[in-house]
Amino acid sequence: MNECSGAALKTLIRMQQNEIDEYHIYQKIAATVKSEEDRKILIQIAQEEASHGKLWGKYTGLQPKPNTGKVFWYSLLSKIFGYTFALKLMENGEDKADKAYTSLIQEIPEAEKIAEDEERHEQALLAMLDEERLQFVGSMVLGMNDALVELTGTLAGLTFALQNNRLVALSGLITGVSATFSMTASAYLSAKSDNDPQAVKSCLYTGVMYMITVALMSLPYLLLPAEAYIPALIALLVTVTLIILVFNYYISVAKDYNFKQRFLEMFVISGSVAVISFLVGLAIKAWLGIDMT
Repeated sequence: MNECSGAALKTLIRMQQNEIDEYHIYQKIAATVKSEEDRKILIQIAQEEASHGKLWGKYTGLQPKPNTGKVFWYSLLSKIFGYTFALKLMENGEDKADKAYTSLIQEIPEAEKIAEDEERHEQALLAMLDEERLQFVGSMVLGMNDALVELTGTLAGLTFALQNNRLVALSGLITGVSATFSMTASAYLSAKSDNDPQAVKSCLYTGVMYMITVALMSLPYLLLPAEAYIPALIALLVTVTLIILVFNYYISVAKDYNFKQRFLEMFVISGSVAVISFLVGLAIKAWLGIDMT
């Protein structure tokens, strides 16, 4: 075993564990990937991670077992959100490792080569963005964003106009289901007019995202008491914020987009529509002289 300082040894033990964990994660995810090209890339990266772990083992004298919890977590993420998202999220954590490599180069020359390998990992992953779900990100954004803009305004306006959660939920769901079919058909016709060979899949991604968003936004009005329309409205706004937050975080990781910019843009648009709808709902209620109490 080669010797190094105590501080460096602690860093090496942590890094060796990380390499072993990632080797098993890459191997496990590679076994589930349909694309032959992507599978080869993942296996190659896994082998490099294993070689890095063996190298650190020369200094630590240890043979750590994989962290089963970490392996399970990233494997689960890959099944839910796709392997590109899961692996990029994991690789983003290696930014901290780069600093550790830099501090180790003086004591361990091999650290420089491993740092270069890790950079190649990131570049290889960038070239793997051919998952079906990522090919249809535009369709998903269309469905979700349209539902957010339309339903936030509709539900917000109905909340003040009707002041009854059950009536708001009924109206919102009817509007949402009808809009889902309309949006799906429009997306199909649009894709078909562009001679898109995957027009059916494109419109299905749009419709499914629209319906999921409608269902989530309607939940507060279904779960809370009929008269608790103000808490339901607050819950709606929180739900909208969380939907925008989660989806934009997913896209920013998987597609390397600017998370803050995209989140604020979508949040401001949806929020502005909601505020305008509040005012419209109150104005129409006052104009028609309707009192739901």
